[in-house]
Amino acid sequence: SQNEFNVTSYDKMSILVITLQAFAGMWINGFIVSVLCIAWVKKKSVNSNEKILLFLGCCRFLYLCIAWVYSFLQAIYSSCYQVLQIPRILTAIQSFFNFSNIWVSACLCVFYCIKIANFRHVFFTYLKAKIDRIVPWLLLVSVLLSLVVGTLVYDVAQEVQFGNFNFTSLGNLWKLSIRVDEHFFPIFFTAGLGFAIAFMAVFFSAFLLLFSLWRHKLKMQTNSMKNHSADVHIKAIKYILYFFFLYTINFTCLILALVYATMEANPLMFLVSVVQYAFPGVHSLILIFSNPKLEKTLLRALLCARCKACKK
Repeated sequence: SQNEFNVTSYDKMSILVITLQAFAGMWINGFIVSVLCIAWVKKKSVNSNEKILLFLGCCRFLYLCIAWVYSFLQAIYSSCYQVLQIPRILTAIQSFFNFSNIWVSACLCVFYCIKIANFRHVFFTYLKAKIDRIVPWLLLVSVLLSLVVGTLVYDVAQEVQFGNFNFTSLGNLWKLSIRVDEHFFPIFFTAGLGFAIAFMAVFFSAFLLLFSLWRHKLKMQTNSMKNHSADVHIKAIKYILYFFFLYTINFTCLILALVYATMEANPLMFLVSVVQYAFPGVHSLILIFSNPKLEKTLLRALLCARCKACKK
């Protein structure tokens, strides 16, 4: 019918912004995945850092792809959300990849902390020696936790159908609200706890890593070591601060998304969505420039593209 395809100017702006962010993020993460896959085929092996980056790039690429499809259908063909199973499936898959993105990025920060930081504690020394064996288990736990969240989201979306409730008074509407809140509580509690644990892991990893690098930098200055080494450590500290700043903003938006999940669309939720779509692309771009191999490949690709454009 005609009403199914009526799109407001607000929806058009939302689709445009989300489309630009989603495709930019997919290109950036697709670049990371392709470079690492090519290197994997050539070397026939992949280290722990590349495993996490490869898994993170795949999760983010698929998350942005599914999220864009979900937003596009929601804006263009909103009536299907009252009839078909597709929205529930898309919501569950999107939640799975989003939770994977959060947890794997936290695992990456923990990995960098254990690999780079230098502490003499016995437990930390043990982790540093065993981290390469621990990484696959961390990724497996991230997948399992994300599956739990995705399953809960699907169950909640299946059970809570506003169109199936009949209410004719404010009293029945209040009962409906309580019933909906009861359905949403398990997923809110699980997702909120998962986000909080991931954020705390990032916070403590960043703090320990910054402390270790700062102490090492002071030691180098005391021993009059080369400025080049000090510059490398300063650069590492900057990237860690960038990542922590982005992760903090994203964590705040995730909590706001949980708080306002049952409410109607509003400008605040649009801003939250913009930040959530931007995080996978912006953080992956920082990861590219913090990795010498990825940075050189990107600059070489951009130089080749520029030369071809000039020849035309």
